[in-house]
Amino acid sequence: MAWIAESGRSDAVAFLTRVARLDPGAVVRLRPAGEGAVTLWSRLPWGVLVCRGIPARVARDRTVSVRDLLAAVDGELPTSRDTDWRWSLPAVPGAAVERIPGADVVRVGRAAAQTVRTAAAEGVGGRPVGSRMLRDALLDHVPIVVTTEGERRIPVSQRLVQAVIRMGFTSSGPGDFVDVRISGPWTALACAYGSAWHRAGGSPLIG
Repeated sequence: MAWIAESGRSDAVAFLTRVARLDPGAVVRLRPAGEGAVTLWSRLPWGVLVCRGIPARVARDRTVSVRDLLAAVDGELPTSRDTDWRWSLPAVPGAAVERIPGADVVRVGRAAAQTVRTAAAEGVGGRPVGSRMLRDALLDHVPIVVTTEGERRIPVSQRLVQAVIRMGFTSSGPGDFVDVRISGPWTALACAYGSAWHRAGGSPLIG
């Protein structure tokens, strides 16, 4: 008997395929999210957690290999690998701080990627720059800053921007919006097709 409802199959496959493309060795955590609902969680290589809710049923919170889960979309859940999940999770959904047009998020993400490509090809100030240094500089850049009603400034780094773009959570289509959310030390970009969470100033490792 399949663990996932037919109506959630395509959404699950889209999420799992993108995670596997970014990190073939990734694991996915399945968390019950109410009657007939499950939230899929995974961690991208640049330290961002991504999640997507789907109609499905699991008896308990469990972690499995992304590749094994992809192969088991139409069947039984694969062998658990619970000890491989090493990260804390935010309390979702968190509080919405601001809504941004999806087109703006896509624009800043594409602009950053183009800057990195140009720097890789031409160097910076006439000097070559290593690809790892360029990647880290891109991910740490803060292109968006929003302010809460209490005047708290919330930086949204390229780590989150790149996560929602690479996972296909948002687009530049009309009417597509992205919510900036906060939950304790976590910041998120919540989109129509999933959310990305990053814990700034501290390790997301379970401690």
